[in-house]
Formats: sequence, structure tokens, C-alpha cells
Amino acid sequence: MQGVVQATPLYEVKAEFFKALGHPSRIRVLELLSSGQKSVSELLPLVGINPPHLSQQLAILKRAGLVQTQRDGTSIYYSLAFPELIEVLAVARRVLIDVLAERAGLLVDLQASAPLPYPGEL
Repeated sequence: MQGVVQATPLYEVKAEFFKALGHPSRIRVLELLSSGQKSVSELLPLVGINPPHLSQQLAILKRAGLVQTQRDGTSIYYSLAFPELIEVLAVARRVLIDVLAERAGLLVDLQASAPLPYPGEL
């Protein structure tokens, strides 16, 4: 069949979205942009990576459609493309808190359990 364009399955599109979020520097940039637009010079000391690396991470976020840019003279300002990203980051934080709390509970249980003998003590 020629001329038929198959739509990308939604789960693949979602995976690409999460890939764009899959780097600590990109998460940090999005968190910083949650409070409003910032220039590269403002982001650099806050993200703590070198300029070429920050530029690369910003380009990935822009290609993914998660940030947008606005030029003012020689400065480029970045902002979130969707305010809902603030909620996505907040939900991720809450999920991680719950996961870590559960793991901490398991660690406490493990530490409180009777120790197993070492192989030489059997």
C-alpha cells in the first residue's frame, strides 16, 4: 500500500516524551524554568554543567517541544512550553517520595530481622 502513513502508537510517543525527561540536567532545567523564563547565562550556574553541555540539553528539550525560546537582543530566554510540566514534575516527586519511603521501610525491616549466619558458621 503506497501513500499510507501509519500513526505512531501513543505508547511510543509517550516513551519519547519520557526519554526527553531522562537526564538529570534536563530535569534540573525544567525545575528551574518552573519559576519563569531564564536565559542561558542564568541557567548555567544553577544547573552546574559546562556551556556546550547545557546547550545540548536545551536543544533536546526544545526538539521535544518541552521548552520554547524568545530572543531579546543577544540573549535567548527559555521557558516551559506547557505549564502542565510543573505538575508532571510535582507528581514525579510525590511518586519518588513514596517509593523511597517504602524502600526505607524495607531497609528498617531488614535491619531489624535476625542476621543470617555467615557460611563458615553453619
